[in-house]
Amino acid sequence: MEFYRRTAAEVLDTVNASEKGLTNEEVQKRIEQEGYNEIADKEKVSTWKLFLETFKDPMVIVLLIAAGVQLVLGEIVESVIIFLVLILNSVISVVQTKKAESSLDALRDMSAPEAKVIRNGTKQSIPARELVPGDIVFLEAGDYVPADGRIIDSGSLKVNEGMLTGESEAVEKSVDAIPDEVALGDRFNMVFSSSLVVYGRGTFVVTGTAEKTEIGKIAGLIATAEAKQTPLQQKLEVFSKRLGLGILLLCILIFALQVGRIWFGGDTVDTTTAILNALMFAVAVAVAAIPEALSSIVTIVLSVGTNKMAKQHAIIRKLPAVETLGSTSVICTDKTGTLTQNKMTVTNHFLPGNQKEKLPENPDDWSEAEKILVHIAALCNDSYINKDEKEIGDPTEVALINFVNKNNKNYQEIRDKYEREVEIPFDSDRKLMSTVHTIDGKRLMLTKGGPDVMYRRASHVFWDGKEESIDDELLNLFEQANEDYSNHALRVLAFGYKQIPQDQSTISEEDEYDLVLVGLTAMIDPPREAVYDSIEESKKAGIRTIMITGDHKTTAQAIGRDIGLMEEDDIAVTGQELDAMSDKELEEKLGQISVYARVSPENKIRIVRAWQKNGKITAMTGDGVNDAPALKQADIGIAMGSGTDVAKDSSAMILTDDNFVSIVNAVGVGRTVFDNIKKAIGYLFAGNLGAIIAILFAVILNWSNPFTALQLLFINLVNDSLPAIALGMEKSEPDVMKRKPRHVDEGIFAGGTMRAVLTRGILIGIAVIISHYIGLQHSAEMGVAMAFTTLILARTLQTFTARSNSQSIVGVGVFSNKYVLGAVAVCFVLYSITIMPFAREVFAIPTTFGWNEWIVATGLAIGSVLLMEVVKVFMHRSK
Repeated sequence: MEFYRRTAAEVLDTVNASEKGLTNEEVQKRIEQEGYNEIADKEKVSTWKLFLETFKDPMVIVLLIAAGVQLVLGEIVESVIIFLVLILNSVISVVQTKKAESSLDALRDMSAPEAKVIRNGTKQSIPARELVPGDIVFLEAGDYVPADGRIIDSGSLKVNEGMLTGESEAVEKSVDAIPDEVALGDRFNMVFSSSLVVYGRGTFVVTGTAEKTEIGKIAGLIATAEAKQTPLQQKLEVFSKRLGLGILLLCILIFALQVGRIWFGGDTVDTTTAILNALMFAVAVAVAAIPEALSSIVTIVLSVGTNKMAKQHAIIRKLPAVETLGSTSVICTDKTGTLTQNKMTVTNHFLPGNQKEKLPENPDDWSEAEKILVHIAALCNDSYINKDEKEIGDPTEVALINFVNKNNKNYQEIRDKYEREVEIPFDSDRKLMSTVHTIDGKRLMLTKGGPDVMYRRASHVFWDGKEESIDDELLNLFEQANEDYSNHALRVLAFGYKQIPQDQSTISEEDEYDLVLVGLTAMIDPPREAVYDSIEESKKAGIRTIMITGDHKTTAQAIGRDIGLMEEDDIAVTGQELDAMSDKELEEKLGQISVYARVSPENKIRIVRAWQKNGKITAMTGDGVNDAPALKQADIGIAMGSGTDVAKDSSAMILTDDNFVSIVNAVGVGRTVFDNIKKAIGYLFAGNLGAIIAILFAVILNWSNPFTALQLLFINLVNDSLPAIALGMEKSEPDVMKRKPRHVDEGIFAGGTMRAVLTRGILIGIAVIISHYIGLQHSAEMGVAMAFTTLILARTLQTFTARSNSQSIVGVGVFSNKYVLGAVAVCFVLYSITIMPFAREVFAIPTTFGWNEWIVATGLAIGSVLLMEVVKVFMHRSK
């Protein structure tokens, strides 16, 4: 049986302890058995090993080979650039891994440094790491709880357990046993390591230390949670392997064909030199086919997305998370502070016989009952707003002074006018608070508290300006209003007063009877205004929103239905109900469950894994320590800016405004980023495909090679970087948030990208072949010059059509992306260098290559791009 279900005496007996504390000998034995009260540090992989592991990626290996070949060919600048990019990517990867490890370090830092205990019959302060099960520990306001334990004495002890439960309201602790099995947030007789005492005092017996505490269990979950690759990383890894193999086979084929012709051709040439030239050309083809800049382009485009998301209040900690967010199909979100305002707000009030939903705007028009209600809300209240406009006090009481202020009556003016003379502070046993003030010459005791208690202690009701004796009919009015509010998950407070003699200097609990009931207030942490539209927008985008909260089921359901998160057939389950489900039952009900309430860290990670097993890219939000394992397990963990360091260190993204709306906005940016990455990839491979088609055609027909090795390398240098990066700056497509999330198995060439690559690549290839053929009619050198000019210009102009797979160049806006215009202009300038007199010989362009040849080659390049647009429009219309 759990400790919270046993009496304090039974717990002391179970852990073999007494209220007099342990002896030093007993402590030493238990340390030897249980170990010290600290989370063990797992063995970390060394930095240099992490660095080397980053070079195991297939694309990285292909790029290393390409860089090595370029080095052999004497292309030192290109090879150095590739090496630098790879090293930079490796450093970034290592830094991110090291940051992820810091989540466990942050957990260790949260443990209390010292504890006040009884040892050898005397009270003393010891390092918290030396605590053992059975120790008697004292707590008071401001202390961090140093271990898990069972309360054995409580003096109005209140503890903030938000880092474990996600709820900001402090929990009042009790000594009584709890007969039923309850969730962690309802274990009112237990305290948990690293939670904060905010009020009162208490004593507990330690029942769990180190890994056996709730914090320790979370540390274990963080350590075992799987760090998942993003969809883009998975696709690029598979693609890299296939690309490397395909390029290798292509180069072997080209080399074999050329060697075969040399060997059996009967030409009187130096065989060794010819074979070496064939090898050099095959290697150049490999370099031309490999998009060396792909890795850096993806990184740059992701970085651009990161900057855009920062403007949407979303700070990206791990670059690939930008793309992951764009493919998200399930968002598991917290309620408090994310969907709601994290601020208790009075939304309704009840006064018997008064049907007005709101107080009159002018306080002079208030009825006598309305004035009394406002006075009690302001005066029987310990909260306040300091000079920095910061609200201080219990969230429920803060809601009451905001209720007063909102209704055009300054709460502080009321307090200044009617000073507090005597008080009885709130007590959890009484569920009441009372203060005494002199109002309009009468000495009144003002009382607020739980409706059930106030009803039992009331003898009169304030009705129509008079005090009427209470009867079943009047009491039923209050009970009916209370029930209506409770059914909508609203928190209800009752208000009353009592006149006391002028000469009575003190009040006691016995005075809190024969009260005059005035009215009720109902409050809730209301949804954020923009959440309604964001939930609707996420539905249109095919994204399922799931609420996972530490709050009670009825409250969570009410919020879920109000904001449109719960559909008619959806259900809510508690953590206990979830624990009772088998994996098969959860799988069957998963699609129906929209709300999970009173959940544990284990529950959260199980929910995430269930959706992932279902093939869904899952995002998880959180702010507490209890959220950290699920944040790490999720495809993308989203921490709140106001949350704990542990949650932030376990996440891939941080919301600076703690707002669900920002998540939906960031999804739109993420989808655009992935679109732009696909546009860049499509652009790169269409250009490479055009070159390969022209080369293969020439090899098969035994024409001279259409390009020199240097030309191919130059084309890669000019065309592979700037235009592709510029495509990464494209604005969102009109339908970006109207599409369903892409399937987890969808490849990077899906969604029309492969069709666009083939179409554009074939058209570029045909244009180059025609240009090569025309040039060959003059000479082999002219054929090379014509093919080179057509290829570099066609690849450059292709940038315009690559901006969208559905919209035409005019439709997307010729001048809407200044980066594309700049990149194309730079490419033209760099190409123009190759036809200058001083560079012609280097780039194998003969002196006879003039305006006529240039116009033909350029016309073919422009023609290929125009045909790309025609095909695009035709395909889009037919679709």
